[in-house]
Amino acid sequence: MNKLNFINKSLFAATFYLIFMMYSCENSITVVKEVTRADTLESQSAKDIVFIRSEEGNVKIRLKAPVMKRFEGKDNHIEFPEGFEAIFYDSLNQQSSRITAEYGINYENTKLMVARNAVVVENFKTLEKLNTESLFWDQKKKTIYTRAFVKITSPDKVIFGDSLTATEGFDRRTIHNVRATIELDEKGL
Repeated sequence: MNKLNFINKSLFAATFYLIFMMYSCENSITVVKEVTRADTLESQSAKDIVFIRSEEGNVKIRLKAPVMKRFEGKDNHIEFPEGFEAIFYDSLNQQSSRITAEYGINYENTKLMVARNAVVVENFKTLEKLNTESLFWDQKKKTIYTRAFVKITSPDKVIFGDSLTATEGFDRRTIHNVRATIELDEKGL
């Protein structure tokens, strides 16, 4: 192999490597820009939080979570990656209902909270309990809804349905496409 051939092959290989690296770097920069966007990086985080919302001196909601992460940008939101518990209070400051889930995200601009994984809603006055895998809480309209399968347990029956719309206190509700209703005897099965 002569020196000229070796130099040409080396020059070709070096040029190819340089071009490859330039395109690789361009893709990496794009990825880096996406990952470091302001609305994808957490601006605050906290552990063992308790948030209380009150109106006219009366507690309305008490939210507890082991971890909270706040993200700021175009779409401000708060994430609860290890779950949360939200307790609602009535006008007499008595606990009226509770929502728990293994994951939650609250979109601050739209006032919409999404709960996922092992979602449970309980009404302490009617003794009803809702189980589902996802639930949306529209804080502006004070409603909760889901398009996922639901199971509602009350003292006298269990109802299964395809979806649900209810007040945030779970005191009025509509179950869509009821699949089954099981009446319970006095012993509660």
